[in-house]
Amino acid sequence: MTSEEISTPTLRVSGKDEALEQRLDEELTAFNAEATGAGAPQPMTVGVTDTAGELVGGLTAWIWGSCCAVSMLWVRADQRHAGWGSRLMKAAEDEAVRRGCGEMIVSSFTFQAPDFYRGLGFRETGRTEGIPGGHQDVHLHKVIGSSAAGAA
Repeated sequence: MTSEEISTPTLRVSGKDEALEQRLDEELTAFNAEATGAGAPQPMTVGVTDTAGELVGGLTAWIWGSCCAVSMLWVRADQRHAGWGSRLMKAAEDEAVRRGCGEMIVSSFTFQAPDFYRGLGFRETGRTEGIPGGHQDVHLHKVIGSSAAGAA
């Protein structure tokens, strides 16, 4: 092989790059699926709207093998403390169990709702320092489904 046939990689730093994000997602999903045998993560959403069709709250998650990971949970300010967060989480947990999951994971900044998740039976598994304002990212885990009875 001659030096002209060898390509020289180029390093580039930029803002949002959807093509790069999609490629990395595809590559890592394939690698993880091969390494674990769990296949590709499957998306899940749960949402609630009011009578006017406006979003009251919602949840996004992904299911990978026997694990359901909650990515985002949000409830509109005027509907907080009305039980929607708990109902969204219960619906997600029920669907995760239906899809064969035995555990759920979620992260919540200390200024958000780690106590909310603890109240739903999640236990803290770790914290990451360095969140702006002196906060931490709290990592939580919960055994769900028929496995939950044995874990109690």
